Amino acid sequence: MPNDQPARAATAEADVEMLHRLLVETVQDYAMFVLDPDGRVLTWNPGAARIKGYAADEIVGRHFSSFYPEEKVREGFPQHELEVAARVGRFEDEGWRVRKDGTRFWANVVITALRGEDGRLLGFSKVTRDLSERRAAEEQRVEDARRVASAEAANRAKSEFLASMSHELRTPLNAIGGYAELMLAGVYGPVAAEQEQALQRIRRSQQHLLTIVTDLLNYSRIEAGHLTYEIAPVAVATMLDTVSAMVEPLAVQKGLHFERGPCDERIVVRADRARAEQVLLNLLSNAIKFTPEGGRVELWCASLGDQVAIRVRDSGDGVPEEKVEAIFEPFVQLGRTLNSPREGTGLGLAISRDLARAMDGELAVTSTPGAGATFTLTLPAA
Repeated sequence: MPNDQPARAATAEADVEMLHRLLVETVQDYAMFVLDPDGRVLTWNPGAARIKGYAADEIVGRHFSSFYPEEKVREGFPQHELEVAARVGRFEDEGWRVRKDGTRFWANVVITALRGEDGRLLGFSKVTRDLSERRAAEEQRVEDARRVASAEAANRAKSEFLASMSHELRTPLNAIGGYAELMLAGVYGPVAAEQEQALQRIRRSQQHLLTIVTDLLNYSRIEAGHLTYEIAPVAVATMLDTVSAMVEPLAVQKGLHFERGPCDERIVVRADRARAEQVLLNLLSNAIKFTPEGGRVELWCASLGDQVAIRVRDSGDGVPEEKVEAIFEPFVQLGRTLNSPREGTGLGLAISRDLARAMDGELAVTSTPGAGATFTLTLPAA
């Protein structure tokens, strides 16, 4: 049998050469081409045509400096790449490159020196990969991180400003209220009827301003994470009795019917009692404020398995469907306009929802416009 090893070797060599040619000619994601020792383009694959925009007959024979921004050409950067590759065998870089139409793209470039068996420099292979999408994504991540950091810094500054201003305002407001009470008590001498009415107006205005300042202070504390919670078992019926006693006179004064509905005395929640009562007082105050004379305000509770729902229902105008979530945003008040301003800051419901969630609960509303609203504070059962 004749020795066919030389034939098989020649065939294998031809197959390898063909595979290499197919690799270079069919790769679309990489620009793969060969430069002569002076940097002129000798070969050009489809990937190079796609990435750089030149057809082979437009670029073969031209110097590869066409692919670099003008500032890099002035710096001698293209030639520097060849010098490094010739000296150490390889050069790799990431930077801006230029397409035929003048647009720039971010590229990874690898240049390898090609030498003959005698060590003579025959030219260079160059592989270029378009990394524009990756760089854009990285820049977007950096920009997003910068924006988040900037927003957090702005929020901290805002919270610190609100807290500082709230403290500054509370001191003179407390002094105003204190002196008004002393004058009403006759400490500084007899008070005439007209003077008493004026002092009562001063006192009511002071209390209103103090409520607004307190809302701002609470909101700034919540945003800054400075509020602390004393979570413990709380009897819901006792809590409802407490807040009912505080708001019922206000309801009666406005001509409303207030009803403290059923609540099993055995129902207990895990909550900070003071914070939970603060939420309920805010809900009841809003219900009284937005319910016209002759209307109803109701308060009751219900057990929902591992949750307890405490509900405040009124017979006011209700909440438009498109405003159901907006009313829980800071500084939002329904019906507030320049011609018909509402009292308050619009922080009450925002604070209440934050307090509820901090106690692993929730605050939500259901409403039919024109038929009132029902606010539900949900807290975990103990």
